[in-house]
Amino acid sequence: MTTINVGLLGLGTVGSGVAKILIEEAELLTLKLGHSLNLAKICARNLQAKRNFTPPPELLTTNPDDIVGNPDIPVVVELMGGLEPARTLVLRALAAGQHVVTANKALLATHGQEIFQKAVEMGREIQFEAAVAGAIPVIRALKEGLTANQIQSVFGILNGTTNHILTRMTQDGMTFHAALTEAQQSGYAEADPTNDVEGYDAAHKLALLTALAYGSLPKITDFHVEGVTRLEPDDFTSAAEFGYVIKLLAVSTMSPLDGRLEIRLHPAMLPSGSLMAGVNGVMNAVLIRGHACGDIFLSGAGAGMMPTASAVMGDIIETSRDLQPGGAPQVPALGWKSLRTWPIKPQDDVKLAYFLRFTVIDKPGVLAAISGVLGKHNISIAQVIQKGFDASRGGVALVILTHEAREKDLLTALAEAEKLDALTAPTRLIRVENRL
Repeated sequence: MTTINVGLLGLGTVGSGVAKILIEEAELLTLKLGHSLNLAKICARNLQAKRNFTPPPELLTTNPDDIVGNPDIPVVVELMGGLEPARTLVLRALAAGQHVVTANKALLATHGQEIFQKAVEMGREIQFEAAVAGAIPVIRALKEGLTANQIQSVFGILNGTTNHILTRMTQDGMTFHAALTEAQQSGYAEADPTNDVEGYDAAHKLALLTALAYGSLPKITDFHVEGVTRLEPDDFTSAAEFGYVIKLLAVSTMSPLDGRLEIRLHPAMLPSGSLMAGVNGVMNAVLIRGHACGDIFLSGAGAGMMPTASAVMGDIIETSRDLQPGGAPQVPALGWKSLRTWPIKPQDDVKLAYFLRFTVIDKPGVLAAISGVLGKHNISIAQVIQKGFDASRGGVALVILTHEAREKDLLTALAEAEKLDALTAPTRLIRVENRL
């Protein structure tokens, strides 16, 4: 019976989960696969660190060269995180003829062009199911099961930390800072949560989903990225009154009119009856819309030791099957033979509905003045709610839901409206996504 050796770079939370499965479930894996997977070596920066799982000490090393370039280890699993030395080690492994499995979304979103090209050049696999949405098999779905489809849109809730925070703000009326503190105390948020709450983690995942859907890998500086730190309890109350729920939404869609990609990540109001609106807590979800398959909705655990380890193991198993005599031919890592460059629609050109909350003095004619400014810039009002006096803002809240409009027109209108004497505080804006 064939034995395939696996080398593991990184023994943090996910790495410990992968090591645990490879060691404790070895017999089950052999029964399922017909060949054995052997964890040959683990590289860790600190061999004495406290971990959720402690592997046999003879497997441990602090030298990545014991794994990378080792001809006896055909599969290298990179779970170190960060850009360097991960980038250098992955490229070295591919150049040495080793297959690579990684969960490093920042690495692939930043250096994917170079890494995928090297994998193609060397005829080797670069598998990364765990890099996007944890245990949800969205990458395999896009690059294999849905290959025959022209992908029209991909929508996602891609960060469990922010989704947990927004769920608490929605269901319990918590402030952002209170919900964040609770998430940190519960272990759902890092001590420094910037990567999550400012949207960078989800943006890296969105870039990879775009590459899978359209064969074009954008930089996260090429599209609109907005986090959740400015959301307030009043936003959630107003959203509910209009029949919406607020989520941090990732969107990647191709315009059928001009072929440009529309890519954006920001808080969005979603219809409360939509599948996405019901994704709560630390769960993730992805909705894929194809010309032939229609809507495919996938939801599950987006992070954590064992869910992410499960996705990594799926990639290890797929790679090991390809290594068997008569194994299936390799599928390109992205489902595309090569990456292309598609033009990205500027955020100014995006057309959406918008939620606006003006704080104004309570006197006749204010609504007419604001409506006049909006109308002047082709912004049509769908609904209006006027609230009571808000002492903290020095006025009453005038909440408006618009019809679909071009974002540049809306921002121009708001800039003009801000000059009205009737406004007593900055205007709040949240985008509304009605296509779910």
